[in-house]
Amino acid sequence: MKTSAVIRSMRGPFLILSPVCVFLGASTATVNRDNLYLLLLAFLGALLAHVSVNTFNEYLDFRSGLDLMTRRTPFSGGSGALPDNPDAARTVLVVGVASFIAVMTIGLFLAWKCGMMILPIGVAGLALIATYTNRINRHPWLCLIAPGCGFGFLMVGGTHYVLSGTTALYPWIVGAVPFFMTNNLLLLNQYPDIQPDARVHRRHLPIAYGIANSNLLYVVFVLMTMVVILASVLLGYFPALSLIALLPLPLAFFAWQGAIKYGKNIGSHPRYLGANVVATILAPLLLGVSLFYG
Repeated sequence: MKTSAVIRSMRGPFLILSPVCVFLGASTATVNRDNLYLLLLAFLGALLAHVSVNTFNEYLDFRSGLDLMTRRTPFSGGSGALPDNPDAARTVLVVGVASFIAVMTIGLFLAWKCGMMILPIGVAGLALIATYTNRINRHPWLCLIAPGCGFGFLMVGGTHYVLSGTTALYPWIVGAVPFFMTNNLLLLNQYPDIQPDARVHRRHLPIAYGIANSNLLYVVFVLMTMVVILASVLLGYFPALSLIALLPLPLAFFAWQGAIKYGKNIGSHPRYLGANVVATILAPLLLGVSLFYG
């Protein structure tokens, strides 16, 4: 039973975003047999970082009582692993701490092997993991951009540096696509939990500024994703093939329409949240494919 609870607390279906962002970062650099092991370490570090933040979130939400107040959907409200198996709480915490330490160890090795410029990226990533649930969630604008910074800029920029040993503007432009999309992923998933989140003193954007303003910001982020892709193609940063990354964005507009129509009740209509997830994964994945082959 504990094993099952730990696996559920990792939120496996959502972990796919980490390899997608690492792949996107790899598409901005040269990958060969000499640095393939560095790519594998970057992938492992990103995956463990995602596991760590998920398990910490599950543990802390259970301890605060939030998991007992939420109405779970496939995309929000937690996994339900610990309310179903309370005795597994300590094990889930141990997994979160062990994953955190493993990420730190991998980061120190990469700093020794690739250069100290990876340290600010690593420290920022560890800070996000350690503070997301209990600190960042109390600050609306910081909570809004934290997911995109972690998956978009830190994972993409960090992977590029690990593989190339150089800093450049290019991977940060590329990282803007998962930055905007991942912010939107977490933003929409907060709608069903507005009331229980407020009871445990969270203050993310839908709580602080309401559904209407959150919907407006959501569509602005979708439009900014389009601007980044189109402008980068026109300016020669991306190949023309990168226009394929626009193909999933109608799904984001579909999710936006659901957010307008149903607001905080969008959790009862999971097709909209599902469309948001698919768009978030496919846009950076297709961008990475286009950069790799274009």
